[in-house]
Amino acid sequence: MTPGSNIPLSAARVTVDVAAPVRLDVSGLLLTADGKVRSDDDFIFYNQPSGPGVTYRSGGGSAPDAIVVDTTALPPGIEKIVVTASPDAAGQTFQGIEPTATIRNADDGSVLATFTPPQLGSETALVIVEVYQRNGQWKARAVGQGYANGLAGIATDFGVTVEEPAAAPPQPVTPPPAPVQPPAAPPVAAPAAPPAPATPPPPAPGAGKINLDKGRVSLQKNQTVSLIKGGRPLLSQVRMGLGWEPAYRGKDIDLDASVIAYGPQRNHIDSCYFGKLQIVGGAIRHSGDNLTGEGGGDDETIMVDLGRLPQEVTGLVFTVNSFSGQKFTEVAKAYCRLLDGTTGEELVRFDLTSAEPQTGVLMAKLIRQFSGEWEMTAMGDFVKSRTVRGMVKPAAQAL
Repeated sequence: MTPGSNIPLSAARVTVDVAAPVRLDVSGLLLTADGKVRSDDDFIFYNQPSGPGVTYRSGGGSAPDAIVVDTTALPPGIEKIVVTASPDAAGQTFQGIEPTATIRNADDGSVLATFTPPQLGSETALVIVEVYQRNGQWKARAVGQGYANGLAGIATDFGVTVEEPAAAPPQPVTPPPAPVQPPAAPPVAAPAAPPAPATPPPPAPGAGKINLDKGRVSLQKNQTVSLIKGGRPLLSQVRMGLGWEPAYRGKDIDLDASVIAYGPQRNHIDSCYFGKLQIVGGAIRHSGDNLTGEGGGDDETIMVDLGRLPQEVTGLVFTVNSFSGQKFTEVAKAYCRLLDGTTGEELVRFDLTSAEPQTGVLMAKLIRQFSGEWEMTAMGDFVKSRTVRGMVKPAAQAL
């Protein structure tokens, strides 16, 4: 499986085990329609190994830990079980560790699917897969969402109360009496010791992610921003504006902006460009071709109605090509910016600060997360291609 892909479950009872070169702590959370646990009893892990329809199974160090889900025994109102993992060693990240989740028929052990999350780094905890109900059918989806603040980050994101241990043992309220000494002078009251700093609360859901809470975001290459504000998706209609200027005064440069739509398995669904101004039922629309790069503002824009995108569209990659063969070393001030499609307010901007003698560049990507929100990542990767057709494969590899 690849991130975002799903399979129907052919068994009512499934086991999800997670294997890695190091010992992992594997957990399961029972979630309602709002994506939260009903109480801390819905957090199933080694210290609380069983709940209604969900069981934690230890591998004892010689086999992977696992979560067993019996979909027939889940209580009413539980629509999803997420399976999570974190390295057992405190502070260890998934850098260099490739955990693999295996979904099995719990009755006969047959393998239904496997999933290895790609491109892991500083994450110390992961939501690996989820078992969920859609239109009466139970399915499994590959997720691979990482958290940099460990299992506490996952737990708080899904509504579990996490109590962090104090940094130091509590001091006695009344100190022991000091030996009595004849005072040389009237005693002077010692200043009260400052109170010990309180243990910080666990990070809020989404901590560590850039979002739109503080207004417009300027991205650097490979940075990601979540298109949410105040914990909610900000908008449905967005506009991606792409602009450029010739590096040499008085010279025209013909660049073409496009967007390529992909499915959950990085499969190419369609491409929107100057030769095809609308795709996926008009949910994505292109403004038309600019042949010179002259004039202020965006040279070409692409309108995306996120709310109308079919569910099979999980990734969008925005590209710019030089159909005439001019290289990006002849381009100045190339950028892309995401705007609110209704108000025109600029939300996110990425300025291309480097150039290579190539004819194509992957500017940015929008990825639909398993929670339904969208994230934008600045790319700035150069490709040898004069048309959007030649960008389909490298863009898929970059998702």
